[in-house]
Amino acid sequence: MKTLVIAEKPDMGRNIAAVIEPKAQNKRSYLEGENYIITWAIGHLIGLAEPDLYDEKYKKWRFGDLPIIPDDFKLLPNPRTKDQLQVIADLAARSGDLVNACDAGREGQHIFSLIVRHLGLRHPVKRLWISDLTAETIRKGFDQLKDNTEYANLTQAARARSEADWLIGMNGSRAFTTKHNELLSVGRVQTPVLALIYDRQKQIESFDSLKFYEITGMFEQDGGIAYKGNWQGDRLTDPEKAKAIADKVRGKTGAIASYEVKDTKEYPFKLYDLTLLQREANGKFSFSAKKTLDVAQALYEKHKVISYPRTNSNYVNAENIPEMHKILDAMRNSPDYGEFVNGANKRFVHANNKNVCNPAKVEDHHAIMPTMRKPQGLSPDERKLYDLIVKRFLSHFYPAAEYKVHTVLTEVEKETFKTTVKQLLSLGWKIIYAGDAPASKGSAKEKSKDKDDGAAEEEEQETDAPFEVDPQKPVVCADAEVKEKETQPPKPYTEGTLLKAMESAGKQIEDEELRDAMKDSGLGTPATRAATIERLKQVGYVDMQGKRIVITPKGRTAIELIRGAGVELLTSPEMTGHWERRLTEIARGQASADVFMGNVKKFTRLIIDKVNVQRPAARNAFARPEPPAKGARGGKKASDGGESGGSVAVAAKKAPAKRKAPVKASSAEQSGEPAVIGVCPSPGCGGSIFMGRKGYGCSHYKTGCKFVIWKESLGRTLTDAMVKSLIGKGQTGKLKFAGNDGEAFEAKIVLKDDRTGELALERV
Repeated sequence: MKTLVIAEKPDMGRNIAAVIEPKAQNKRSYLEGENYIITWAIGHLIGLAEPDLYDEKYKKWRFGDLPIIPDDFKLLPNPRTKDQLQVIADLAARSGDLVNACDAGREGQHIFSLIVRHLGLRHPVKRLWISDLTAETIRKGFDQLKDNTEYANLTQAARARSEADWLIGMNGSRAFTTKHNELLSVGRVQTPVLALIYDRQKQIESFDSLKFYEITGMFEQDGGIAYKGNWQGDRLTDPEKAKAIADKVRGKTGAIASYEVKDTKEYPFKLYDLTLLQREANGKFSFSAKKTLDVAQALYEKHKVISYPRTNSNYVNAENIPEMHKILDAMRNSPDYGEFVNGANKRFVHANNKNVCNPAKVEDHHAIMPTMRKPQGLSPDERKLYDLIVKRFLSHFYPAAEYKVHTVLTEVEKETFKTTVKQLLSLGWKIIYAGDAPASKGSAKEKSKDKDDGAAEEEEQETDAPFEVDPQKPVVCADAEVKEKETQPPKPYTEGTLLKAMESAGKQIEDEELRDAMKDSGLGTPATRAATIERLKQVGYVDMQGKRIVITPKGRTAIELIRGAGVELLTSPEMTGHWERRLTEIARGQASADVFMGNVKKFTRLIIDKVNVQRPAARNAFARPEPPAKGARGGKKASDGGESGGSVAVAAKKAPAKRKAPVKASSAEQSGEPAVIGVCPSPGCGGSIFMGRKGYGCSHYKTGCKFVIWKESLGRTLTDAMVKSLIGKGQTGKLKFAGNDGEAFEAKIVLKDDRTGELALERV
């Protein structure tokens, strides 16, 4: 019998088939060759069932029915992709064994395990675990297939993550929503991330600015060089005192009290993990975290020019070193990077270089790197991201940048001034960034940006000119000036700085080694952090003002109610970070999934108990959302709070409407409310689809949802029933159409893009 290979997405399946079965027949939903049948999921084919599938009473949101804690979680196929699930079932029935070729990570393992559980498959399973989709890697991966049982712990961790999110999201959202009569989304990860934003906003609002004064002296030495120095002493808040010091030293002769020269080297910044790539793309190009992930995924999956992007590692294994050398050789004739390759030296990239190779810090995947494939047809945004990745990769084949750091203490009239001059000796790897220096983690520039209190910086003067003073000769203070400054409040989060805070569970950690140690206890994972930020936008908790993330009145009130109920743990970045670390330990076989889930269930019951005795929010506690469109009022911004959208989000339609009973479509005209057609199918949105004058739009349009289906589409006037079928099943029933030649034909209207509402015809 043949082997059935199940990839996560169609493109991945086709890439695999091109290598292991190049002559396979294309059967549309699968490819079949002599030895292998290759098919695919379409993301998540299966999710956790809604509460009403456990009991009809859960169709209505009532506080008295909480908590909802299933003994066994039921699985529910995605109605829009159930045909592909049936394809997998039919193919499995005539296959002897399976290969799990879903993404090599926790979520890929979860997608495959849900398919196996739901279909009750009992086949032997092998695991394909690869970091890029080049032909060489796929071929090597199939030569080294692992037994899927080796990933049993990872499967347990993925299941625990999913079920924990369901318990916290379903129960927390229903509890706070029914108690306070406002749709409130609660989630295991999204709520503590919102708390980070809330706390930063409170710090900004409560900040009292303080004026202070800095004194800068300009010094000259005969036969030497002119230089500047900063006055050393306690912060000056009295302008008269600052002026008096400047006047005292101006024009006076002093001496060099101390002069130290130290040789120093700066090594290339670490290779990218996904979070660092997202942070830098946000800083340099204003890309959202989601956009960076989407572009990186296209570079990996569509163009196959980078390795697996959803990694949390900045390092490689020893076996990757020869591969890095081959990639360097493959880029030698590149019109964009050939010059840098010719100046590179392979001897800098070796197994003993701990800045590159550190197997102890490589979990599922090594750092993001280019592949040997030549890029073709990249979009401008893909080119920008690819350029970041390639330059970071190439920098490691260059020597360190070398400097002499001169530290001078100058005394004039018993007042001390400090000068630090960083003299460039050799650019080394920085030649790659000449004129385009990156704002990188750990750089002085980045650290300066992260200073929140406006404290005086030690001004480091950089120069490539020779610098030297004679400590034996006198110095003249040619001038002295006083500058008035103010302490600054903390900066609002951008997506880049929020990702940094999520990675370290909210702790502002500059030390890179300590930050690495915190990665296992961050908020979410590299693969889910972008979705969490997007979710906060979609449910109306935050707005974007340029690059700044600003909490909304609804977001403020949500955090205050959750903390006011006495479940601060739900808003705690550190505690939720510990939960994420526990999931990592489960994946490593170092902790029990049953114990973890037992604690989550206890916490779920605690939430219900605490909210039960909380006083309902005042009627004016929430700002009412603006109407989504003229004649389409009442849009709600919330969901049940699942971390990755999915099944949890769709429960929003069942929540009680704000201050009134839910509106039925049949009575919409009489009540003046819009007809609610169903739940928005855009992934992670959770909004409601309303019938407008010209089309069917989403209530979350003000927070970025672009889903709309126009009434006049594909030559037909769509009905409510047809749109309901499109957003629920992804297609209509059979319809008759007239072709350009006048011939009638039958076709279904299908939802081509569930993010935008784009439609297409599918002949039957």
